[in-house]
Amino acid sequence: MTTPHAIDTLAQLEALFGQPGEASLKKEVPYLHPAYQALIAASPFAALATLGPGGLDVSPRGDPPGFVAVQDEKTLLMPERRGNNRIDSLRNIVADPRVALLFLIPGVGETLRVNGRAQITVEPELLARFAMDGKPPQCVIRIAVETVFFQCARAIQRSKLWAPLPADAKREVPTPGAILSALTEAAFDGAAYDKELPARQRATLY
Repeated sequence: MTTPHAIDTLAQLEALFGQPGEASLKKEVPYLHPAYQALIAASPFAALATLGPGGLDVSPRGDPPGFVAVQDEKTLLMPERRGNNRIDSLRNIVADPRVALLFLIPGVGETLRVNGRAQITVEPELLARFAMDGKPPQCVIRIAVETVFFQCARAIQRSKLWAPLPADAKREVPTPGAILSALTEAAFDGAAYDKELPARQRATLY
């Protein structure tokens, strides 16, 4: 069945958007250029995309700036901290090593995109290297870099992601407890969950 106005061939897509500019092509390299290493060193947050038998997944990762370490110009090291033990990303990496990372830096419009292949390791020296508050990560993800390039600031500018919130801004989205209560038709005590969550997060941060 053909959907009216659908774009389903590369020729149609390229005709719609035209050719990329020279800068868009020049910025992609197959290694971690020193300029890109500087962005990674300044980033406290990255989104990790993986692919497995169940499909695609993207998961947040965060720590103090530079938490993803540059081992060399072709290798990144990322600690895997404790969490909810779903380990969706790790399950996917075991099945398919292809990964993508999107690095964000507060106050900076440009983001950094890295594609590569990952391996999970529990090498003792690496676990000790990434310990926080005396607690090592569960494991370390070693990423063999294949392509790297920065993304322009338009998405951040359009979203006003780094714009300060008004002093009187109120939360307008449901809390974690409210979501769990709604999903379980109130079988889950959402109010108790929300009340206990801050202390539990502080106690289990590392």
